[in-house]
Amino acid sequence: MATFLYKLGRLAFRRRRYVALIWVALLALAGFGAASASTATSSSFSIPGTEAQKAFDLLEQRFPGASADGATARVVFKAPDEQKMTDPANKAEVNKIVGELKSGSDQIASVTDPYTAGAVSKNGSTAYVSVSYKVNSMELTDATRDALEDTGHAAQKSGLTVEIGGDALLAMPETGATEIIGVAIAAVVLVITFGSLIAAGLPLLTALIGVGIGVSTITALANVLDLGSTTSTLAMMIGLAVGIDYALFIVSRYRAELAEGREREEAAGRAVGTAGSAVVFAGLTVVIALVGLAVVNIPMLSKMGFAAAGTVAIAVLIALTLVPAMMGFAGKRVMGRKARKAAEAENRPEAKPNMGTRWARFVLRRPVWVLLVGILGLGAIAVPAASLEMGLPDDGSQPTSTTQRRAYDLLSDGFGPGFNGPLMVVVDTAKSADGKTAAKQVSDEISGIPGVVAVTPAQFNKAGDAAMITVVPKDRPSSTETENVVHAIRDAGKDIKADTGAEVLVTGSTAMNIDFSQKMNDALLPYLALVVGLAFLLLMLVFRSVLVPLKAALGFLLSVVAALGAVVAVFQWGWLGSLFGVEQTGPIMSMMPIFMVGVVFGLAMDYEVFLVTRMREAYVHGEKPGQAIVTGFRHGARVVTAAAVIMMAVFAGFIGSSEQMIKMIGFSLAIAVFFDAFVVRMAIVPAVLALLGRRAWWLPSWLDRLLPNVDVEGEGLRKELGETPEGGTGRAGHGGDAEGERELTRV
Repeated sequence: MATFLYKLGRLAFRRRRYVALIWVALLALAGFGAASASTATSSSFSIPGTEAQKAFDLLEQRFPGASADGATARVVFKAPDEQKMTDPANKAEVNKIVGELKSGSDQIASVTDPYTAGAVSKNGSTAYVSVSYKVNSMELTDATRDALEDTGHAAQKSGLTVEIGGDALLAMPETGATEIIGVAIAAVVLVITFGSLIAAGLPLLTALIGVGIGVSTITALANVLDLGSTTSTLAMMIGLAVGIDYALFIVSRYRAELAEGREREEAAGRAVGTAGSAVVFAGLTVVIALVGLAVVNIPMLSKMGFAAAGTVAIAVLIALTLVPAMMGFAGKRVMGRKARKAAEAENRPEAKPNMGTRWARFVLRRPVWVLLVGILGLGAIAVPAASLEMGLPDDGSQPTSTTQRRAYDLLSDGFGPGFNGPLMVVVDTAKSADGKTAAKQVSDEISGIPGVVAVTPAQFNKAGDAAMITVVPKDRPSSTETENVVHAIRDAGKDIKADTGAEVLVTGSTAMNIDFSQKMNDALLPYLALVVGLAFLLLMLVFRSVLVPLKAALGFLLSVVAALGAVVAVFQWGWLGSLFGVEQTGPIMSMMPIFMVGVVFGLAMDYEVFLVTRMREAYVHGEKPGQAIVTGFRHGARVVTAAAVIMMAVFAGFIGSSEQMIKMIGFSLAIAVFFDAFVVRMAIVPAVLALLGRRAWWLPSWLDRLLPNVDVEGEGLRKELGETPEGGTGRAGHGGDAEGERELTRV
């Protein structure tokens, strides 16, 4: 592989105008497709194989006019002190608003009158109007949304409190400012790392081109492939991070080759042949992790994974072709004068050791202590993960400044927390001898279940073969008590089906969330086995070792569990919540653990591959195990540190989002990258390798014969170029000063 990539790098450098033209043309084509595509709608959310989805499908089939998948809103009114919503003046105001809502948009399916629908609280202080729409929230027009938001302005002047809840007010999260912050921090880190504006600009420019192509393509295909609005946000988040990192790896190696006296084209070829090999395999691990999300069997999640994986693939291709082409345009300006002198000095045997070299030597002197501190530290941070509670966010998790949250609180105060998440029970009476009797039995059974405060009479469809029953639980939608109510109704339904032949199904947003959480829990272990297993095989190919991939996988699991513990402490327990803008604690989003495993596993392997391949390269070319660790850190620590800081900056920028889900994703990915890059890869990995010595690179002879040789470290490339392990590169044998050499000999 190294030889092929070496030739590709030289070709891209030589034909840089054509390469640049091709990528610019692809960007323009994708941009044109995105601009001409119709506005993306919300992705249809389905959870195949669950009872809630089966009930939802039955509703759409048997109650075609009910707009089961349409957006909903609740306009909540609270009377001033010493007044009631049943007072004539307040009642007239509400009736006026009901009329305005009905005539406000042709997208409205129905509007209920609170005085005829029993939607006035017992003490008369609160009432609500339920609004149903024919289309989902992302398909609502601006005029429809504005009409809803303007509702009650006149009523507020008369003293009524008016707040609006429901998914009709949902909009695409605005993340533009956060992305700019992430890119700005990345630019600063790159300038500090390279000491050259040209070198710093290359990774940023190429990453933005890759993200532009990826996100524009997703936007262009959004309606065709039914991609949700969050798909492009995820692709942008991951594409930007890996795009900068991969280009950083190539540019860093190119500068090192120039410092050793290579001609520019030769340096570009060698950079792509060596660092490019690490980029290919690092990219493959990310793609495997993202595509593996398909095992969860939730279409929305699968599409998000595939789209993000496509953006990562583009980032890899750009790193292998456009980056060397741009280095050709930049010439030797990619290396500032001071940076060039420093790089040349670093490659001299008598040069002063850099920070990476000093840290590696420290770890080699105290490997057991470094290992214990790293493992115990992450273990302590991981403790809160044992208290993990999972669910999906509702209006109760919104900031208190939003109208959705205030509407949620008004309903809870006036009617009880359960009114914010009613359950929809669907009774399929097609196979029942007496459907009405069966539906009556269902209502009676549910009324006797602890935790149920209200059950509406069954409403049959025109054909009389299905009925809807609304059940209001006592507790809030995300509570364990409400989950117990759902399970109790389902258990009672099994007995009713045996007695009457009528099938009882529970759905609604609350039941959907419960089923979604359960499905994510069930999929976590198979997903872990698939992703870690495939990546283990891939890393075994890269490192020609059994223990190095095993250590990489175990270290990743440790960093992920620690990151999950930090997420629980901040978002569930509220520790340091104000620092991260967490206004409301609650259960962790159901998809967070599996999502974090997928994304962080792929990204964490970037550092593993890039750092350890430099060690493997030095070991293969004749250095002793301890000396190879120092060589790997001398060449790779600065770049890996910069790459991790950049990735953390990109992810941390999303913590500023107003959406709790985006905020949680940004925090979890940033903290996971911090733990994995700085604790696992920079501390635990060299400590373990130091303790293992030559055994780290052991591979059974029979397995060595079976595995294809992908030549990531460029051994085959050097033979083709006619170089000996000790000659031509300036790497082999550079263990540092004499004292360091004696120290390393002991390892």
